[in-house]
Amino acid sequence: MLTDIEIAQQATLQRIQDIGAVIGIEADDLEFYGKYKAKVPLELYQRIQGRPNGKLIYTTAITATPAGEGKTCTTIGLTQALGALGKRSMACLREPSLGPTFGIKGGAAGGGYSQVVPMEDINLHFTGDIHAVTSAHNLLAALVDNSIVKGNPLNIDPKRVLLRRVMDMNDRQLRNVVAGLGGIGDGVTRETGFDISVASELMAILCLASDLQDLKERVGRMLVAYTYDREPVYVHQLRGQGAVAVLMKDAIKPNLVQTLEGQPAFIHGGPFANIAHGNNSIIATKMALKLADYVVTEGGFAADLGAEKFFDIVHGYTGLTPDLAVLVVSVRALNMHGGMAKDKVKETNLEALQKGLANLDKHIENLRTFGLPTVVAINQFPSDAPEELDLIKEHCAKQGVKAAVSQVVAEGGLGGREFAETVLEVLESTPASFRPLYDWQQPIKDKIELLATKIYGADGVQYSDQAERQIKNLEAMGVASLPLCMAKTQHSLSDNPALKGAPTGWKLQIKEIKPSLGAGFLVCYTGDIMTMPGLPKIPAAQNVDIDEYGVITGLF
Repeated sequence: MLTDIEIAQQATLQRIQDIGAVIGIEADDLEFYGKYKAKVPLELYQRIQGRPNGKLIYTTAITATPAGEGKTCTTIGLTQALGALGKRSMACLREPSLGPTFGIKGGAAGGGYSQVVPMEDINLHFTGDIHAVTSAHNLLAALVDNSIVKGNPLNIDPKRVLLRRVMDMNDRQLRNVVAGLGGIGDGVTRETGFDISVASELMAILCLASDLQDLKERVGRMLVAYTYDREPVYVHQLRGQGAVAVLMKDAIKPNLVQTLEGQPAFIHGGPFANIAHGNNSIIATKMALKLADYVVTEGGFAADLGAEKFFDIVHGYTGLTPDLAVLVVSVRALNMHGGMAKDKVKETNLEALQKGLANLDKHIENLRTFGLPTVVAINQFPSDAPEELDLIKEHCAKQGVKAAVSQVVAEGGLGGREFAETVLEVLESTPASFRPLYDWQQPIKDKIELLATKIYGADGVQYSDQAERQIKNLEAMGVASLPLCMAKTQHSLSDNPALKGAPTGWKLQIKEIKPSLGAGFLVCYTGDIMTMPGLPKIPAAQNVDIDEYGVITGLF
């Protein structure tokens, strides 16, 4: 049986100019990064923005488990299946971070015969976008500390510097550090730390900016510190937004690659959905909608995270409205939500599977809350028994939701034919009546309450003393009307990762609320959320190697 990387390496890739031609992009409009990758300049969108939009299909999933759901595979596979049916389709995905690639996840380019390629490049440095975010962010951090050392004209309190440094790697050792040790010329000694690069506000800005000028203006609004008098300090006071825009002038351009079956794919931006807003760039999605008849995109983790943030944040800034939601499930994942241990999920246990369906039901309910027609994609694994698949399909039918088995990982686009036909049927028969969950103008606590009770299933909300003070400060600053970006575990609908299924009888714990004024949202921290992940006991990096001919092994 071939591994994901072996399948990718055996594929015959088309030159990227030929992929561009499929959606009407001429070679002169591409900025080549080798034979199989290219950036698309923003000027193209200006020329095509008068065209009608294609259909936007939003792929999400049930609550994440170690057993696997297969959301990215399903997104790519659906794009391939639509292509096999003669439809002009395109995928829009996020860029993988090196941290999870060398940590526990091992990559994010799909799997089996449902991948985007060149897989190795996409999972590694790709076109350097995340490195650009890292450098730009750390430039801002250096400007803050430099201002303090060089006379402190902005009166910055070193104990109230908000901007930590970032790196694109899982390194728990750097979560909390003391910087500025040494002599007088080595800076001011203070406590700080590192976040992973994709948690940087600059990554969110990259994905929410409409163009380079908008990016620069958003960077200027970033709140980076407070003064001794507790007044806010912004990037524009440091005059750093121009330099950041220069460092990110290429990163803002979408990256064009291809699926294994030759469908175009934009891979652009990479915010995590548990600590950020979790969706690819609006520039890529808006451009794709002008180039293809069907655009399949995805958000990080489940419908309570990436999908909710698209519907309540991205939609609010762009007006982008999905025409349909795909909700990905797997027998294995539902078994875990039904109480089975990870090493037992391959076993047939209809009682556990039935119990685990409560998690599926809650996510169907959430998508209905947003007014979206939904198709459940059952990502089939070799261990799945026919009676397990039938149980899920029959349950979905009782819920009034179409469901289809997807075999795209094993068979590529052909394995998704039934699934794609179901998606097309629902698109044609059931128009969306999309609506966001809340009005941005509602009070902060009202917005949090709606998310907690309507989307997560909580009985209410409890606030720390710190969060209470921060809400009052945000109201005084005049930014209470911004949307919310909930930093919450991906392993449960609740804020406790140990609670599987659809937990009830709990209250959401809001620990603190931080303004991301450049991105344009308020980050609400719940439970124990880390913005710098660590490596597992056996990191994926230990399996990665390259031979004398440059052939990479171990990525998966």
